[in-house]
Order: sequence, then C-alpha cells, then structure tokens
Amino acid sequence: MKFSETLEFGHEDRKRIYEYVESHGEVDFEEARDVLHVDPGGFRHHVAILKRDGYLEERDGMLRAAFEEGTAEEYEVDDVEFVVRPARQDDLSGIVGAIRRVAEQGSYIVAESVADEIDHDDALLRHNEIESRMFFVATVGDDVVGWVHLYAPELDKLAHTAELTVGVLDDYQGLGIGSHLLERGLEWAASNGYEKVYQSAPSTNEYAIEFLKAQGWETEAVREDHYKIDGEYVDEVMMAVEL
Repeated sequence: MKFSETLEFGHEDRKRIYEYVESHGEVDFEEARDVLHVDPGGFRHHVAILKRDGYLEERDGMLRAAFEEGTAEEYEVDDVEFVVRPARQDDLSGIVGAIRRVAEQGSYIVAESVADEIDHDDALLRHNEIESRMFFVATVGDDVVGWVHLYAPELDKLAHTAELTVGVLDDYQGLGIGSHLLERGLEWAASNGYEKVYQSAPSTNEYAIEFLKAQGWETEAVREDHYKIDGEYVDEVMMAVEL
C-alpha cells in the first residue's frame, strides 16, 4: 500500500479491522478478532481481503499495516557500513532514542515533539483518513543512528505538503548519512504526490539550517522570538523545498 493511495474498504468491518491494526502498529490476530467482536469466519475473510488488497500483512500470527516503500540501500564510508531503509514497527524505541539524543541540546524542537508523540503512540507508521506518517532510518548493525520523518495531514488544502525532520547521531555525522536520509525522504514525498516539503528550526540550530541550504532548501520566513530556550528568546527559521 502506498501512502498516496485512497483508503477504500468496501465493507465496514474491513475498515474497523484496518483502523484497529493501523492504530496499534502490530496486533495479535486472535486478539484483534476478539476485541472487534467479529465472528471468526467473517474476520478471517475480511483479513484475507485486506491482505489481498495490500492493506495488511501477517507475520507469525501478528497483523500490521502493509507499507511498500522501497528496499534497503547499503553504503560504506570511511570503513563505516550503514543501511538506509524504510522503518519498521520494531524500530520505534531506537528512533525515539536517536531523536532525543539529537534534540537534547534544545536546538531541534520539532523533532523533540515528534519523539514525544511516537513515544506515547502504539504505531510508528500511520496512514489513515486523518494523517500519514513515514520514517526511514539509517542503521549501523542493528542500531538506529539516524532518521528522516515525514508527516502529512490528510486535508485537501494541505494535501500537497509534508513536514520533514531529519537527524544523525553526533558520532556518525560527516559520513553523508544525513544527505542519504534526506534524499530518501524527498524521493518518497515526490512519489506520493507531495509538491512541497517544509520544516522549522530555531535560528540557533545553525548546523541544520546550513545543511538544508546546501541541499537546495530556502528560507520562507522568520518568526521573531518564537522560541524561548534557556530563558532566551530565539527566532524560528521556516524553510522549504519545492519538489
């Protein structure tokens, strides 16, 4: 299922099943059936149709939303091997840890709010009638060392835009990981019909601002004294790129 795909279920029980699984990230087949009070035969049939249509997938008796957003890409720079790939549900804790580590100096406020949101949410990836949320990660071995996150509200007047955050742990900066993640995120946005991607940062986050400028992003506006960090007022720099 692509994020640009309109959700059409053809049956109210199929919609209920998808929404339950999508909102929980991953659920046990029998538990979902019992919670939703769908008779066993009907539940199995509806799940089979949802799997056939690419909305759900099942692994080891666990149901999850099926997102087909590309394969893993392997890189090696300065003897460091890393992989950039679509995130999975079991990456949630690693992503939260990476975002909090990058944001701990108070210079990446939007990313910090993303970490808070997914840390209190059951599902990492989302695609429903209200919002879409996609992550790609960079991993070294089994550890998440960087991420790119895209968020898009499902509103007609904003359907062409998506908000992006991207970050890499300090120990792995300078290897091009951030550029690969950003490129992967923008490719995803373009392939799903988004025309503009944006993000905001405090003016004190000079590294992020210069990084985005080097990637072709432009400053659209500056909101003076929008943040208050360590008792000091700080401007918000609003940046965007057209796809």
